[in-house]
Amino acid sequence: MTITFITGANKGIGRETARRLIACGHTVLLGARDRERGEEAAAALGARFVPIDVTDDASVAAAAAADIAEHEGRIDVLINNAGVQGPFGDPGDLTAADARAVLDVNVIGVVRTTTAFLPLLRRSDDPVIINVSSGMGSLAFTHDPGRSESHVVAPLYASSKAALTMLTTQYAKELKGIRVNAADPGYTATDLNGHSGSQTLTEGTDAIVALATEEPGAGTGRFIDRHGEIAWS
Repeated sequence: MTITFITGANKGIGRETARRLIACGHTVLLGARDRERGEEAAAALGARFVPIDVTDDASVAAAAAADIAEHEGRIDVLINNAGVQGPFGDPGDLTAADARAVLDVNVIGVVRTTTAFLPLLRRSDDPVIINVSSGMGSLAFTHDPGRSESHVVAPLYASSKAALTMLTTQYAKELKGIRVNAADPGYTATDLNGHSGSQTLTEGTDAIVALATEEPGAGTGRFIDRHGEIAWS
């Protein structure tokens, strides 16, 4: 039985990932900051709700050490999905508070959560970490006029996802015995973009589900979208 924990899973890509992995036979622990929405989603999907706010050390520690360690004893797959977008447009209007708010979820929250959950992952026979990144963090994509990423100005979101993809490579180098990869959902219709994305939620979760259901030894330090591997650029 594969035990999978997903942050930010009460809606959007996180919830659809949970639904699909449950259908694949995973035991899914659905992490969310909002208790009411998290409990509703977990009940609807057949998951177990675990309260977690990735910006809060005590909340993350409680989810890992006090909750999951007591109930399941381990996890096999950690999906760092929780994310926020931050302001669009003119970067001249950005504030330090804006930057802290985005980075605290999209980058520091991943560090906070990964560190807390490593002891649970190390109890698995085949531990996997999946960081939900974005093509918005790719220098190549955001400079390619033929791609949608080049037409969006989201300075903090793009910067945070660039940092997250680099963080993934560093974890992959040093976390021996743990597969650490990043997934780009693509331009998917979610609350983050006012449901303007060209992909469905199912299409947007293809890469995440693929990484979560791979056979042991599939490889670490990769960045993929629903079509395959993306160059680290």
